[in-house]
Order: sequence, then structure tokens, then C-alpha cells
Amino acid sequence: MTLQIGFVLFPGIQQLDLTGPYDVLGSLPDVKLHLVWKDLAPVTSSTGLVFTPTTTYADCPNLDVLCVPGGSGVGALMEDPATLDFLKTQAQTARYVTSVCTGSLVLGAAGLLRGRKATTHWAYHDMLAPLGAIPVQERVVRDGNLFTGGGITAGIDFALVLAAELYSEAAAQLVQLQIEYAPAPPFDSGSPQTAPAHVLEEAKKRTLESRRVRGEITARAAARLG
Repeated sequence: MTLQIGFVLFPGIQQLDLTGPYDVLGSLPDVKLHLVWKDLAPVTSSTGLVFTPTTTYADCPNLDVLCVPGGSGVGALMEDPATLDFLKTQAQTARYVTSVCTGSLVLGAAGLLRGRKATTHWAYHDMLAPLGAIPVQERVVRDGNLFTGGGITAGIDFALVLAAELYSEAAAQLVQLQIEYAPAPPFDSGSPQTAPAHVLEEAKKRTLESRRVRGEITARAAARLG
């Protein structure tokens, strides 16, 4: 039976949060991928890449895999009733509920992380606990049928782990080879633990405003969740 895999699409999405796992999961046999949004109008990512939804919340079939990417637009999603209702409804029947990067905060706002281990982008990791999650600092975290990936590039790792779960390790390894996923970064600054102090300080400065806004949104979401 064809696997139905849906990615929530939204204005301000981080394109690699979407396209990394989309490419991995789309390379598996007998899958149908859906880009889901409220309507079918084109959506612009945080860096200007334009995507076209393939289905709406109303018309989306029951999904085997539900995935919420992250991006600058997640704050609005965390307080959007239509999105939260869609996630809660799909989560009732989905085999796997998943996220990449700050998409986990949206799952949290929908009440889908309570009492469960999860991760997100390092800059927003402290916002998981107020949403009822058990924060874990790993690239990929699994708790039952909940899979969450860390920041941005971790979406590829997450998707390979999920591919092995959906099919087999051999199938996941074949996809990994096909996309030549053999990371060898030119710099060792891909995490707060390894980045030079001045680089980390600059990165923190750049997230100050988004942390302030998302912190307020997270507090409101936590209050709604009780």
C-alpha cells in the first residue's frame, strides 16, 4: 500500500527543513508526498524560494507520516487554530508524527509533545520544556511514534532514520548512497559546543529578536495547554 507522507507548508518555512527530508523520503519506493497548507496559493520560504502546495488541510488524506518543518514562520503556526486542529486530527491516525528543527515547537503548541522526548534547533531548545516535552539534545530523537530532528541539516539524518523504520536499514543506506550523504564539513562550527566563541556569540545575537518573540508565543501556548 502506498505510504502517504505529508509536509506542512507555510510562509517563512526553512527550505532545507523541507527539501532535505523530502528528497530522502521521496526516494523510497511506493510513497506519495504531499505539501499541505490552508490553500493552494504559492508559499515563499524564509530565503525566498517559492513552493506550491499540493493539497489543503481540508482535502489532505489520512497520513502515514506527518512532518512539520521549521523556519521563521513557526511562531504564527503555533497560534493558528486551523494548523493546530489539522495536526491534532492527523496525529490521531498517523503512524508517525515528526518534525524538523523548530517544527517541534508547533507540535508542542498542538499538545503533541507532552511527556515525550523531543529535540529542536539549539537556539530554541529551552522552549521545549514549557510545552510539556522532555528536551533531549541529539540530532534525532525518537519517543514511540514521535520522531523529531534537530536544526535544519539534521532533517536529512532524521529522514534516513525514519526511512529505515519504514522499510529497512538497507533501503535507507541505499538512499544515503544515492544522495551521496557523507558529511565532511570544512569547519567544525556546526554546534554550540564546537563553534568558536566569537561565532557563537554572533549567532546568539542574530536570534535575540526571534527568541524574544517565540518565547512570548511559547508562554501563551503553554498557558493554553495548562
